[in-house]
Amino acid sequence: MHFYDCSTAPSPRRARMFIAEKEINIPTTEVSIAKGEQLKPEFLKINPRATIPVLVTDEGVALTENLAIATWLEEAHPNPPLMGRTPLEKAEILQWAAIAESQGGAAIAEALRNGNPHMKGRALPGPDNYEQIPALAERGLARAGRFLEMMDERMQGRDWVAADQFSYADITCFVLCDFARMIKVRIDESKPALNAWYTKMKDRPSASL
Repeated sequence: MHFYDCSTAPSPRRARMFIAEKEINIPTTEVSIAKGEQLKPEFLKINPRATIPVLVTDEGVALTENLAIATWLEEAHPNPPLMGRTPLEKAEILQWAAIAESQGGAAIAEALRNGNPHMKGRALPGPDNYEQIPALAERGLARAGRFLEMMDERMQGRDWVAADQFSYADITCFVLCDFARMIKVRIDESKPALNAWYTKMKDRPSASL
């Protein structure tokens, strides 16, 4: 196995936390998005879509999406179980991971990539350049705020996002909630249920990686 990481980006952080929770040691290469290393020919040979993370499996297959990486690692290293133990748990975990990606991650990315002057001409990830659309930045901010409100509602009376134990859904939601600070949308005591879960998540050793 080999893992291609970027320490400053949220998507590889999700994979990094999953690997840490599984207690797996995987050789790792840092790919700096800030330096544009994901666009260099040597990396494009590994992932032509120029996105990170990438996990190259024992079979030499490059997995370039968090769900694929987590699914493969769960099958190869089933303990501790992070993707659910029963059909219903598995469905709930994937459901909330998808909700977080579509309603949280997409909104934060929309605001950041269309509003940050350092991302001028890079409004979408990948090998192609796209210009920023300021209106999308405004919409992304509003959607990100609504996502945190939804998460606060979800966490009322719950210990974990899905099922009754820590899972892939918690990793996904935590990383995206935490990354919202990059667009100045923060979790505080105005959202007590979300804040309690978020504080607990920050205390996990994997969250510091």
